[in-house]
Amino acid sequence: MRAASHTWWMIVRQSRNLMREPIWIALLLIQPMVWLVLYGQLFKNVTKLGGFGTTSYVTFLAPAIVVMNSFFGATWSGMAMVSDLDRKFVERFLATPASRLSLVLSQIVRSALQAALQALVILLVALALGVRVHTGIAGWAVIVLVGMLVNAAFAGVSQGLALLTRREATMITLANFIGLPLLFLSSTLLATSQMPHWMQVAARLNPVNWGVEAARAVVLPNTDWGSVGLNLVYLLLLCVVTAAFATWTFRSYQRSL
Repeated sequence: MRAASHTWWMIVRQSRNLMREPIWIALLLIQPMVWLVLYGQLFKNVTKLGGFGTTSYVTFLAPAIVVMNSFFGATWSGMAMVSDLDRKFVERFLATPASRLSLVLSQIVRSALQAALQALVILLVALALGVRVHTGIAGWAVIVLVGMLVNAAFAGVSQGLALLTRREATMITLANFIGLPLLFLSSTLLATSQMPHWMQVAARLNPVNWGVEAARAVVLPNTDWGSVGLNLVYLLLLCVVTAAFATWTFRSYQRSL
């Protein structure tokens, strides 16, 4: 309970920092809408190739944009930790009774909550563009949950790398190095059947693709809830592993002081 309480107050602190820079709030809400509209128009005829499960590319794309946005947001979330390290905020909190777990966990939870807000915005824009979630409210809830789990899983990696490297330039390089390959080794923009065989195999091991498949399955007809549940379990287990990794790197950072 102590760790949970401290985590909440850390999230409040980070949210206040975000509110002091309104431009970031605008970008967080507008950017995913731009992706949805631009990609939706750019690739709108690609469904004629077959294997998309729908003739509407924006319907195929919308749940994947939620996952993509959550993923990219997570890969950059470690920058907040680097900023706190540079400004000695973490060292100051270590001199207080604040829960050590909350210092890391709050960054992950804050990033996941941010992803949930963006997911709702994307879904509302998609609704205006004519997208209908086949499974209704339950499907909306699954898509938001998937966005949070994908974000939390990779936010744990990002926080861990931030505590290991402690440099903005290195974090930017790693975010790009990790982000783009995992994006293109998934069915985010293209149906799996249209991918080369080796990429299809790689996609099965790609956590980003687990999220895309789970989110897309509840939008399209003939939802396989067993497959959705299995992908959610995979993502949840990955969250536990990456959170443990972030916690381990934080302890390593403490020992270095």
